Amino acid sequence: MKKKLLLLASALIMMLSLSGCVPGDGTSNAGNPAGLLWGIWHGWIAPVSLIISIFKPEISIYESANSGWWYDLGYYAAIISGFGGLSLIRKKSKK
Repeated sequence: MKKKLLLLASALIMMLSLSGCVPGDGTSNAGNPAGLLWGIWHGWIAPVSLIISIFKPEISIYESANSGWWYDLGYYAAIISGFGGLSLIRKKSKK
């Protein structure tokens, strides 16, 4: 239990400290669109981006200046998989 809490706390601290790379922060534009890796990152920090967007309306959870299909693939893959959240809370069956 202690190990899981430490892992969760570490992931939360990392996400909060790196949330300076949220969608809509001005780093991506038509000349420099967000690609696959940015899509993965934006998918991982989507919950943090959602909370930030409540206080800063210019921040969104999805980058509008993206490279299209590749960005979408990374974004949705990260949203679905998260940081392995399903495997962290799944209990192992004892036989």
